[in-house]
Amino acid sequence: MTQGVARSDLQVDPELAAFLENQALPESGISADDFWKGFSDLVHDLTPRNRELLEKRAALQSQIDDWHVQRRGQSHDLARYKAFLEEIGYLLPEVAPFQITTQNVDPEIATIAGAQLVVPVTNARYALNAANARWGSLYDALYGTDAMGKLPPAGGYEQGHGARVIARARVFLDAAFPLAGHSHADARLYHVKQGALLVDGKPLETPEKFAGYLGDPRAPDAVYLVNNGLHVELVFNRAHPIGGRDQACMADIRIESALSAIMDCEDSVACVDAADKVQAYGNWLGLMKGDLSADLEKGGRTITRRLNPDLNITAPDGSAKQLKGRAVLWVRNVGHLMTNPAITDKHGEEVFEGLMDAMITTLCALHDLRKKDGPRNSATGSVYIVKPKMHGPEEVAFADEIFARVEKVLGLAPNTIKIGVMDEERRTSVNLQQCIHAARDRIAFINTGFLDRTGDEIHTSMEAGPFSRKDFIKRKGWIKAYEDRNVDIGLECGLMGRAQIGKGMWAMPDQMAAMLEAKIEHPKSGANTAWVPSPTAATLHALHYHQVNVPAVQEKLAKGGRRAHVEALLDLPLASFQKWTRAQIIREVENNAQGILGYVVRWVDQGVGCSKVPDINDVGLMEDRATCRISSQHVANWLHHGVVSDTDLMDAMKRMAEIVDRQNAGDAAYTPMAPGFDGIAFQAACDLVFKGREQPSGYTEPVLHARRLELKAAIG
Repeated sequence: MTQGVARSDLQVDPELAAFLENQALPESGISADDFWKGFSDLVHDLTPRNRELLEKRAALQSQIDDWHVQRRGQSHDLARYKAFLEEIGYLLPEVAPFQITTQNVDPEIATIAGAQLVVPVTNARYALNAANARWGSLYDALYGTDAMGKLPPAGGYEQGHGARVIARARVFLDAAFPLAGHSHADARLYHVKQGALLVDGKPLETPEKFAGYLGDPRAPDAVYLVNNGLHVELVFNRAHPIGGRDQACMADIRIESALSAIMDCEDSVACVDAADKVQAYGNWLGLMKGDLSADLEKGGRTITRRLNPDLNITAPDGSAKQLKGRAVLWVRNVGHLMTNPAITDKHGEEVFEGLMDAMITTLCALHDLRKKDGPRNSATGSVYIVKPKMHGPEEVAFADEIFARVEKVLGLAPNTIKIGVMDEERRTSVNLQQCIHAARDRIAFINTGFLDRTGDEIHTSMEAGPFSRKDFIKRKGWIKAYEDRNVDIGLECGLMGRAQIGKGMWAMPDQMAAMLEAKIEHPKSGANTAWVPSPTAATLHALHYHQVNVPAVQEKLAKGGRRAHVEALLDLPLASFQKWTRAQIIREVENNAQGILGYVVRWVDQGVGCSKVPDINDVGLMEDRATCRISSQHVANWLHHGVVSDTDLMDAMKRMAEIVDRQNAGDAAYTPMAPGFDGIAFQAACDLVFKGREQPSGYTEPVLHARRLELKAAIG
């Protein structure tokens, strides 16, 4: 850190102090003195507890390692293993049945099922795109992707492909909003008469699905429909290139897409110092104030992107009605592990970054809570914070304590801050009911995350033996048990109608046809939200929530009890036999190495925390620290158990570095790793695999942060 400025027993980087005192604190209702005093007390009171929790993680892991080492070569004894985990306090008894009591949750989170975006908050354009992805063009989403089975022809608009898109969209309308004795495919005139929508004189089979209109009711500019809580806008414009050729003059179909979005300060960003944190906090503040903007070049012109306004329409009865124009925003703080040099305490120690995030992101959100007019992020007066990478109920209770302290300092009512708990660490999975109980008054989200969950599974059971190949890990029984149990326990604890139960990311942003085929399983599973990699993917995934009535699914599941029990989560996904050929081993190692290198080189050299990285088959995959964690832990596991040698692994790393260099040849800002293989980025990737067992819980952050700071220091 540069020479800090003194603020109430803290030393604060001048850039961060200036941001807080000149941008975040003014008009927040909190004085600088009160803020710094409260922040300092928070840090100095809770830092010892934070350290104790991390020490407990390490102690439990050491005991588990010893257990497996002592039984190496023996078959896995599930009953004895479970008893051992209970004995050491890793697996805890469940509490008495209960229902969460969370209040003041916005309907987009509590009651309406829909897609969720996750984006790096450090990129203002991405953040604005995600917030504005509340509405998306179905025509554009179908036309511009492979959702129809193939990509559109190169060049300008191709009428044949466009006609197929329009026909597919009309099929959607007929399924979600059927007409009495008629089809939207044959429609010529949409009009409103006596508060009802008529299409060529035919009413909707369910008239209540008519939500409003714009313009003249006899020939509206737009008609609004609603199904399963999600709105659809039919846009009419005779002068539009599409509308002018359409018999009903329908120019587009816009649908509610991303009901909520997570602005990420964690896995998808590369924030290692005060300058990075100010960028993240500044964009979050702009979203909360409503004044964030970003300039971009498009078609030779500079366009300024801003937050969309709400939609003002006419209700069926002729009264004024408003629909939200933006996604409801969560902010994902970092977990309990990392510190950051932006602030040091009275002992000269770096402050835990999770404490910084809790205090500062909530301070920024005060500007939304105290708005007098205009669109608000939370109509119910809540602040939504996702807290990742927590291990068990003690750590969830600690997060609850942090947020309670922040509320007191900032003058907020208890439980104004709502928490999202990521079920991505095994100690949380096996104690999920207790984790929910620890935050029962403020919990508004639980979510499964296969990638981090698998990375933690490998690290936790590192000494048990070599793991299956990654594709085969997904097929093991534990993963279905994990996914089902998350939903079942969430419903059992009363999350239905009060909170989101989420599913993880679709990692292939260019493969929308495959997503449409596969991701419908998420609402069918009882999850009322699931992550998507882009606004376009949100629009397409929204179709699934029109097809599936998630509350009805949840009601049915809630009556059936748990489909999986904790024993299934303790059935380790180890390789059942090791008859892999050398070619299979090297291929698996190369695939992991290529993904690690493709991600790490951008993280360390360019500060890019989330990338679309071509895999070994040139399929673009969304990579973040979670994907990097599973890949690096998998390689470390195979290295530790002698499946691959140090020499073979290093050879694979160098071969894949050359491939990554070629894949990035068109990036003028890219620094090649070959032929020297001595750059900081390549060294970071090697640290992740050769020193993977040493990393706390197998996390990538310690290596990546240290190497990024090293590079920043080297370039001044």
